[in-house]
Amino acid sequence: MNPDSTPRSQHDQSGALKIKSLLREEWQHLIRISPSDRPWQMPLAAAFASGLPLLVGAFFDRMDFGQVSSLGGLVFLYLPRTPLYHRMVSLMVCAFAITACYAFGLMSHFFPPLMVPVLTLVAVLVTMLCRFYALGPPSSLFFLMAAAIGAYTPLRAVELLPQMVGLIALGALLACLIGFFYSMYILRLRVPLPVDPLPTPSFDYVVFDAVIIGACVGISLALAQMLGLQRPYWVPVSCLTVIHGASLRAVWTRQVHRVIGTAIGLLPAWAIFMLPLNPWTLSVAMMALTFIVETAIVRHYAFAAIFITPLTLLLAEAATIGQAPAGELIASRFFDTALGSFVGLIGGIALHNPAFRRVVGAQIRRWMPSRFGG
Repeated sequence: MNPDSTPRSQHDQSGALKIKSLLREEWQHLIRISPSDRPWQMPLAAAFASGLPLLVGAFFDRMDFGQVSSLGGLVFLYLPRTPLYHRMVSLMVCAFAITACYAFGLMSHFFPPLMVPVLTLVAVLVTMLCRFYALGPPSSLFFLMAAAIGAYTPLRAVELLPQMVGLIALGALLACLIGFFYSMYILRLRVPLPVDPLPTPSFDYVVFDAVIIGACVGISLALAQMLGLQRPYWVPVSCLTVIHGASLRAVWTRQVHRVIGTAIGLLPAWAIFMLPLNPWTLSVAMMALTFIVETAIVRHYAFAAIFITPLTLLLAEAATIGQAPAGELIASRFFDTALGSFVGLIGGIALHNPAFRRVVGAQIRRWMPSRFGG
């Protein structure tokens, strides 16, 4: 009898048990449903904030205008649970920020070599500001999304730039009005949370993380352009969504949830694209999807991602719906998500690695004025 057979067998059994334990842990993370006290009126108001501009666009037969204004309506999702004065100030600041980000992205469209640097800079700056002012979810996500979609918005002439910026500003203004009336109603039912004092900013949390996150966003977009993707704006958005995790476990879980949810969500997306959509039914469908997403996202991200996939496809393609094959759009979205999530995962691993933070952080500090070093 081989004396090494028993120890080797025990080692194999131990390895198998570890793999089973790891798979069981991943499964628990995947199926875990988080509790939420979000009132149903909030997803309904969010659906109106992003859907009413589309209905107006359908009425005037200008879905391209409604699409841009609908991006501004995403500002409603930044509404905090604080007293009315703080809610409205926060919402108006976010309205200005998303308008500015869209404008920067739109301007870079006329200078293609600047797209990657501009979106990288936008990602760095909005991440810094969101962290400095402790802006909660969705944090910098929709600001970058507006900039990325703006960068790939096909404009015929630079003279149209003020018009497009004005459209997203009008959408953001509508979101502020809806936020005001929603707050007047909901504050009668719920006691607002107190306004917490701003946390003491630190170099690692505000500056270092923002620079690395922005660099990963820029790398993901550069890879998308190198691969010749037709709609690369979703790659940096997926990257930012994944890398935002507070821990490496959160980054990994978000990456798994996003890829799985997107893969499953391609089926309802394909089914919706097969329907005989017109501007009116498209607007109603997007409002329904927004309501479902905002109801589910605080409970289970992977489930919400199933509906995020068709929602974002419709939002980005609202003005050109039916002009491209549905299969092409769906395949492109899955590849964009997988590529962005992969870059975000790599960036998240680096971001939460102590040795990487120590070495790269020291180099970033060298380039900063001493009074900003933290």
